[in-house]
Amino acid sequence: MQKKGNSDFSPPAVGGISLLVVFAVLCLTVFALLSLSTVRADARLSEASAQAVADYYAADCQAQEILAQLRAGGHPEGVTVENGVTKYSCPISDTQTLEVEVRLGSSGSYAILRWQAAPAGEWEADFGLDLWDGVIF
Repeated sequence: MQKKGNSDFSPPAVGGISLLVVFAVLCLTVFALLSLSTVRADARLSEASAQAVADYYAADCQAQEILAQLRAGGHPEGVTVENGVTKYSCPISDTQTLEVEVRLGSSGSYAILRWQAAPAGEWEADFGLDLWDGVIF
């Protein structure tokens, strides 16, 4: 006669297939999180790029308006003339400006000599990096 009790109960064995399924689910979860972080980084980058383009074209529009005033005979603020070349700049961002140089001719003709995005500040070299000179102490 067999005894029916809890002593004969054994838990189901966790086989290799169950371990593979758990591992696959963990891998898919990690890949999903990596994909989510990549999408967020791409969204931030595209927003920054769109803002940079909008800022550039706003400065370009301002430079075109100044050029139109110059061609009409006006002298807007911030415009300088050196050796027949009219120079002015329009800010794009904190770090860039749109620099324009134009040679104005008679009867409203003009020649654009420079229409370029340039750094706003002066470049300063940093010589503070200590490099190994090859001498062993």
